[in-house]
Amino acid sequence: MSGALIDARGLVVDRGGRRVLDGADLALHAGERVGLGGANGAGKTTLLRTLVGLERPRAGTVTAFGRERVSERDFHEVRLRAGFLFQDPDDQLFCATVREDVAFGPLNRGLDDDEAHTIAAATLARLDLAHLAERVTHRLSGGEKRLAALAGVLALEPEVLLLDEPTGGLDADHRARLLDRLAALPLAMLIVSHDPGFLAALATRRLVLADGRPKAAEATAGAAVL
Repeated sequence: MSGALIDARGLVVDRGGRRVLDGADLALHAGERVGLGGANGAGKTTLLRTLVGLERPRAGTVTAFGRERVSERDFHEVRLRAGFLFQDPDDQLFCATVREDVAFGPLNRGLDDDEAHTIAAATLARLDLAHLAERVTHRLSGGEKRLAALAGVLALEPEVLLLDEPTGGLDADHRARLLDRLAALPLAMLIVSHDPGFLAALATRRLVLADGRPKAAEATAGAAVL
């Protein structure tokens, strides 16, 4: 370990008779915003899911926040400290209203109702989403769902963000707002995206996932990953 917040070594994941990750290594350090590109089906989402214990590798290790993580209890702590924005926001939104959904994470961490809803309101305001607070989640547009899901992730006050196609379904205004908010956060990020302009503005380092492994590209701030 070299002081990385998350350090994966030699990850091997098979699915449906196909090897998706094949000895994958990845380290994410404080202050980095790492862009991860690659072809559709290359295993980018699988890698993110493995880092937080939603996929279990047949080989390899995940060390997060100074400890090797093996059991579900280990990864429960990781998921509290590493906020994961899913590629499909419908997999992440499950409460009746946006306000309730954003408050769910703080409530799950043991805060009382007033504290959790205060955090939810502040998080929505910070993202300019206060107007969505009482909206029914399943009636939101695709872009609104994605931003609401991000608010739920940020309400947990994570130390790391894992973002899976964060600009999917966003119009130009929402995309610009998201970029501004993420750029202002002092958090390490691992960003999977097919949006080269977004990554050009946000990523400080880039990797391309090919043949089951992330491969280093030129470490140039603002370089696209595709």
